Amino acid sequence: MAPQQPWYLWLVLLLSVSSPTPSALPHKPEGRSPPGEDRRCEGHRTDVCGVCAGNGSSCTFVSGTFSRSFLSVGYHKFLEIPAGAQRIKVEETPKSRNYLAIRTSTGDSVINGKWAIDRPGVFLAAGTQLAYRRPNEIRSKLGELITAPGPISEDLHVFIIYQQPNPSVHYEYVLPGEDDILSTQEVPHSDNLPVEPPGLNPVDEQSFVPPDTNEKEIHPNQVPSEAVSPTGDGSDGQLHPDPLPPYGWRPIGTTTCSATCGTGRRQVVFGCVEQPTQTAVPADFCESAQDPASQEEECNLQPCPTFWDVGEWSECSKTCGPGLQHRQVLCREPLGNLSAASVAPRHCGHLDQPETVVSCQLKICSEWQVRSEWTSCSVPCGVGQRTRDVRCVDNLGDVVVDEECNMNLRPDDVQNCDTGPCTRSWFFSPWSERCSTECGEGSRSRSVVCLTNHISSLPLDSCGDERPEERTSCHMGPCQNKPEWYTGPWGQCSAECGDGMQSRHVVCLLHGDSGLEVTASSNCSHLPRPPASQPCRLKKCGPAWYVTEWSACSRSCEGGYRVREVRCLGDDMNPSEGCDPSIVPEDREPCNEQPCTPEIDMNCQDLYYNCNVVVQARLCVYAYYRTACCASCRRLRLRESRRTGR
Repeated sequence: MAPQQPWYLWLVLLLSVSSPTPSALPHKPEGRSPPGEDRRCEGHRTDVCGVCAGNGSSCTFVSGTFSRSFLSVGYHKFLEIPAGAQRIKVEETPKSRNYLAIRTSTGDSVINGKWAIDRPGVFLAAGTQLAYRRPNEIRSKLGELITAPGPISEDLHVFIIYQQPNPSVHYEYVLPGEDDILSTQEVPHSDNLPVEPPGLNPVDEQSFVPPDTNEKEIHPNQVPSEAVSPTGDGSDGQLHPDPLPPYGWRPIGTTTCSATCGTGRRQVVFGCVEQPTQTAVPADFCESAQDPASQEEECNLQPCPTFWDVGEWSECSKTCGPGLQHRQVLCREPLGNLSAASVAPRHCGHLDQPETVVSCQLKICSEWQVRSEWTSCSVPCGVGQRTRDVRCVDNLGDVVVDEECNMNLRPDDVQNCDTGPCTRSWFFSPWSERCSTECGEGSRSRSVVCLTNHISSLPLDSCGDERPEERTSCHMGPCQNKPEWYTGPWGQCSAECGDGMQSRHVVCLLHGDSGLEVTASSNCSHLPRPPASQPCRLKKCGPAWYVTEWSACSRSCEGGYRVREVRCLGDDMNPSEGCDPSIVPEDREPCNEQPCTPEIDMNCQDLYYNCNVVVQARLCVYAYYRTACCASCRRLRLRESRRTGR
């Protein structure tokens, strides 16, 4: 039980309430609609006491409204319903995020106890049935409601679980006639109410009722709305209390320590007390402006015990055959703030040190096998390639993916080959774009020359007499009433010897009845435009070095080479020995010297050490394994694409 407050404090509080909310009525309250007509009354209505055709004088009707602006988060008792009460109704007005709760006088929870919110329904307690309603939290605008027919066999304590400011609860019940006149008294203080946050001592709202000068005394279990400060100046003849005793803040507890060892921190909690007696009183009695600032203190100063911090095992050092796995083991000392510091291993000497190295073997290693002889060279003359079948075979003789064998020991399966100089063959240039006539029938031309071919893949013997055509016919359309391209004379050559360039004017002319007239170039856009420039040669410049394009590289990685043909040709495009040998171009150079290991994509890695098993089981077709073993499945796709050429 909470200590009794001084009598003059209650007197001041009683006089400070300007408009008491609850009222004790020995008869039916004014303005309240009759409870209803009882069928047993044969047309008469029952009064508030349930008496057929009664006048409400046989019982006491108790009602009131509890409201506060602010409370601390948690349970707050605001009403005690005495034994024998009937027609009990407790309703939240308006709807809020607060909850109603009920306990028996012995402290047993009936509805919404121990920080657990019950489902709506019927609960049995105090010899009656209590109906608990909580409307839909979204669609309904009604608040929570608890009703009971009674009479109850023991006192019931009603609480509000405060979470939202400005709670308001209306309550009413009926007492037997002998309780018509009741004296004012304090509601007992509960000693076991949990209050948030954890670590604070629970503080109950003190329950009291003001006197009413016009009505009978009010029932002691009612709680008024927020009190109004007294405004009397002593001239109205009313009783004025003595000055209130001083109140102040003092430490009443602490929050939970932030660490169980190694020095933690906790907050000191202050409560409002009566200075002379150091008795706890509600926080409203103290000045909020004098509320002490937050204070911290150290706690749990004893050192924390050391421990072995064990890391994850590494992947096996070898993909096949005997290997090792490693992990990191550190001696660490907690610091008390959810962190730890590494210390010397001797500090963990009282503990068995975990293993740091273990042996492992994923499987028996596979080996390379050459399964065919070299094929014939890919070209009948010049430089080509030849291949052979090289496979990775496991200890059971089955072919597996190449990665299961040592890639550094893989035998070559592609090799360059040179079958000697090729025979002569016809070389020809593309057809010229310009027709020989500007309209009507004409011809196009190209150059044809017989040269020795060193890179051809065709089985040629000699140039022979089947010389390719050097001219082909072309038709530029009718020459009348149509636009045509016309060209001017060629200008001067840009080089005095050897190859140069010369240009000319190209215009679009329209054939009409009156002759030719210049028109926009867009009118001739459907016709091939004659070249405005061309190569030219005034005289020979002497022999010079000529080269062909580079061939494809002999290997895609780890070093290959490519070749090209270099010739010294004279002005007549025939072989010559008059070129400077000190500036002869290279006809062979290395290429693709990068390692054959696949590029590492940081976004595509294996998440497990045994992804080679996924590749063997051909599980890369499934999206899950493609993600979990991304790198291994990607290498498989690259091998298959190189093998199929797609």
